[in-house]
Amino acid sequence: MKRLSRGISLILISITLTIVMQGCKKLEQSSEHEKHVDESLHSTDWPKEMDAMHAAPDNHKVLLENDQVRVLEVTVLPNETEAVHHHQWPSVLHITASGDFIRRDADGNVIVDSRKFKRDQVLPMTIWKEPQKAHSVENLSDSITIKLLRIELKN
Repeated sequence: MKRLSRGISLILISITLTIVMQGCKKLEQSSEHEKHVDESLHSTDWPKEMDAMHAAPDNHKVLLENDQVRVLEVTVLPNETEAVHHHQWPSVLHITASGDFIRRDADGNVIVDSRKFKRDQVLPMTIWKEPQKAHSVENLSDSITIKLLRIELKN
């Protein structure tokens, strides 16, 4: 039974990844959200202790990992601020739930304040993210949990 359940989960993740990758380029070009996202820098020196799974494990759950991809389920509870962490690989984010939030860099400077977006974001939303240096997200909502799948592409 466990093998069947795991097999079904892997199939669903594979289907989701295929759908997300097909729609990613079009959404990347048209997403209003992307106009408000920080310009992430590439780095060859990514401290392992700052990886999302080490630095913010309460908010990140690995659904699948191999040599090519890591699929994370990300949740940030209402009024919660996740620990500072980074994502060293480019990613596809499939956001299913989100209220207002603030993303800060490692020094606490505001990178993104969703309240400044020009229009409400339509969810679910799929966006492309370059590797992200150390940051944290604060969920400003009293009632909405931020929920997303983050598909990190290792190659």
